[in-house]
Amino acid sequence: MAKSSAAHQERIQRSRERSASLEAIRNPARETVPGDVDRLIHERLRLGIVSALAVNRSLTFNELKALLKTTDGNLSVHARRLEEADYIVCNKSFDGRTPKTEYRLTAAGRKALERYLNHMEALIQATRET
Repeated sequence: MAKSSAAHQERIQRSRERSASLEAIRNPARETVPGDVDRLIHERLRLGIVSALAVNRSLTFNELKALLKTTDGNLSVHARRLEEADYIVCNKSFDGRTPKTEYRLTAAGRKALERYLNHMEALIQATRET
């Protein structure tokens, strides 16, 4: 009887998670609230920045630009948005006379990426189960 009850509780929990994930798909214009997709990270280039920094200790502006195949202006705008959200930190210095901008992922950024990936995995699983 205990096994049956535990299985029932697990099915209920999966159903709740699936409902939250599907609600996020149905209402994508809503602001981020618990259970919804983090709109800040969800944008393609920002997701690329955060993902690249998650697997590297730090990357320079030029390394990110080459890796993501984007323009200076596009990268700087998206990096600034992530910086304002405290997902990344930017350190500016000089290498001789050449300016050097280096980015690192913060603990908050790493947590946000982990939440985002968990949410995407739940969406994928919910889609496969239907």
